[in-house]
Amino acid sequence: MAETKHKRPSKGTNHDPAHEAWDVLAALVYPPPFIAIARELGLSPATFGALRALDKPRTMGEMATLLHCDNSNITGIVDGLEERGLASRTPSEADRRVKLVAITNKGRRIRSHLVKAVEKPPEWLTGLSEADQRTLRNLLKRVGADTER
Repeated sequence: MAETKHKRPSKGTNHDPAHEAWDVLAALVYPPPFIAIARELGLSPATFGALRALDKPRTMGEMATLLHCDNSNITGIVDGLEERGLASRTPSEADRRVKLVAITNKGRRIRSHLVKAVEKPPEWLTGLSEADQRTLRNLLKRVGADTER
């Protein structure tokens, strides 16, 4: 007996509301706006992520965890931040073998600009009526609450 494989229909032919909703949602949020914003400033997404993580001085290991990357990758990311004058690396007072990464004033200014730009709702959302915005917000909150269980 041949095995039946479930194949998701191509866009436009899927009548499953969950898949249709996911297709629409994915198209609205991917690629994430921070990629374009970071590139406008000549930053890679990883560099932008590192700047966002530097709300306080962090160890290299903490940064790797926050960025979901290997410890060996964080060195290159921090090197790039230092080369652009966006962060500095210093030995930890508690353990001089551990390096702390701190954002510089220049990095803080760029980080602030990036965070504000990313937090700005996209036009497709601001173009909705206030009632539709509330409905979408409430639905997303309900979905978010369901995933936390």
